Amino acid sequence: MERARPLARRPLVTLLTAAALAASGLTALTSAARAADADLARNGGFESALDGWTCTAGTTVTSPVHSGTTALKATPAGADDARCAQTVSVRPDSQYTLSGYVQGTYVYLGASGTGTTDVSTWAQSAPAWQQLTTTFRTGPSTTKVTIYTHGWYGTGAYHADDISLTGPGGETGQPPAAPGGLKTGSVTFSGVALSWSPVPGATGYAVYRDGTKVSTVTGTSTTVTGLTPSTAYSFQVTAVNEAGESARSATVTATTAQRPDDGGSSDLPAHALVGYLHASFANGSGYTRMADVPDSWDVIDLAFGEPTSVTSGDIRFERCPVAECPNVESDAEFKAAIKAKQAAGKKVLISIGGQNGQVQLTTTAARDKFVSSVSAIIDEYGLDGLDIDFEGHSLSLNADDTDFKNPKTPVIVNLVSAVKTLKAKYGADFVLTMAPETFFVQLGYQYYGTGKWGGQDPRAGAYLPVIHALRDDLTLLHVQDYNSGPIMGLDNQYHSMGGADFHIAMTDMLLTGFPVAGDANNVFPPLRPDQVAIGMPASTNAGNGHVSPAEVTKTLNCLTKKSDCGSYATHGTWPALRGLMTWSINWDRYSNWEFQKHFDAYFG
Repeated sequence: MERARPLARRPLVTLLTAAALAASGLTALTSAARAADADLARNGGFESALDGWTCTAGTTVTSPVHSGTTALKATPAGADDARCAQTVSVRPDSQYTLSGYVQGTYVYLGASGTGTTDVSTWAQSAPAWQQLTTTFRTGPSTTKVTIYTHGWYGTGAYHADDISLTGPGGETGQPPAAPGGLKTGSVTFSGVALSWSPVPGATGYAVYRDGTKVSTVTGTSTTVTGLTPSTAYSFQVTAVNEAGESARSATVTATTAQRPDDGGSSDLPAHALVGYLHASFANGSGYTRMADVPDSWDVIDLAFGEPTSVTSGDIRFERCPVAECPNVESDAEFKAAIKAKQAAGKKVLISIGGQNGQVQLTTTAARDKFVSSVSAIIDEYGLDGLDIDFEGHSLSLNADDTDFKNPKTPVIVNLVSAVKTLKAKYGADFVLTMAPETFFVQLGYQYYGTGKWGGQDPRAGAYLPVIHALRDDLTLLHVQDYNSGPIMGLDNQYHSMGGADFHIAMTDMLLTGFPVAGDANNVFPPLRPDQVAIGMPASTNAGNGHVSPAEVTKTLNCLTKKSDCGSYATHGTWPALRGLMTWSINWDRYSNWEFQKHFDAYFG
């Protein structure tokens, strides 16, 4: 949220011309494979979904197909060329033929890590299925190569099918034995600890929850998080090495604990209305006194606490000056009004950040200053907690930070540490909310940080490690479903602002969970519905992406009742969805309280 929001930024990639592509030296070669050679590509026809393949933006479709029942569809966008790849065991100093069928514009098929000359072939335009073939010889010590297909930036979806790599098979050995000794450890309301015996020859382990793979680990223990309180789950593990995956272990079960009465929800009503109050500026909407905020607003975020400098960690909250807000109340009146709201069951938080409040906790000293300065604000005004509204360049990921479950970028690690310290200081009643933009959350389904091959915006998905690390402390996540570019949903289609569809798709991602950067082995677990509110602009003045009350109704009907859903198919129904957030209370007052009135009418 901000005082005058520009459109959200997007990474730009310059599209190469066809002439430049033609000059890249890529050639198409043909060669007949020896009859005795095997097809070494795993699931080359994509009949088993994306098993064996790692794709940045791929899915399987039933039409068009070259043979069988399914084929690959991958959609380049932004800084991603929609690469799908797999690593194959080969023999040194041996001849191989790589072949496949493609449709689309600028579609590539190639092999890397050959130990000699890496090869690639491409189709500039293939409106119908076109076969691509190339050959290579492995180096004297090469035992693995990576085969891949990809498109080109911004040129639309491509299709691929029946990819084969023929030649002598490498020494792959045997998959490991199934793990034994699987048992549960500590069980909380949202997580179950698991451990098992090591398996000789295993390089890692896959963890399954209720039959679905949820994570891969290298050790022999893990904690499965993001679970629903008072719910029974079953777990299995498999052992993995370069030859494949073992059979699954015996099943163990566990039932998560009941959520403590004082945890997470912080006495909020079943359906809550959250709004930002312009406490330090007017922004053209006029100043609204705390005492004049209607009782419909359950959570009031004071906008904003801002740092003395980007990296200082020293947060200050300055009341709106009389010159800008002639009707501003005194500090004593402001504090008294906060107490009155709290006595009526409302929560009042300090929101840190906004457009102008860039916060980068690059050092432990900045982290500690953040804790002490935010505590001073909370104590002075008697607030209930903290809202994190870091925007712009506050959060970004280092190039080597690729696992959202184990972040190592200082600005991420220090923020998580600071918030946990505040939570420990103020106890279970401390209210923690976050208001990231879609670029920092849902975009993580396609892109995470700079990406495996670099070149992506390092801020993409950068809120995911913060949300994940603090999910057991998090009261509400209300992503800003506005001032956003198109975002790909779980249906692998792009969704744009302006109607219920965008809110439905973005919220479904939070409540269903999603693979980060398309990696099925690295899934961001779903949040509980009571932790999620939908962020919307209060009016056309407040931000891009405002929708009419009718579209708000469609959104809520779809997510809580599975009606009025339109073309997007949700992955569940969540009557416990917490509610709505808006930017802002001031702008809603400016528009005759349209947003508040609709919330009251819908939820009664």
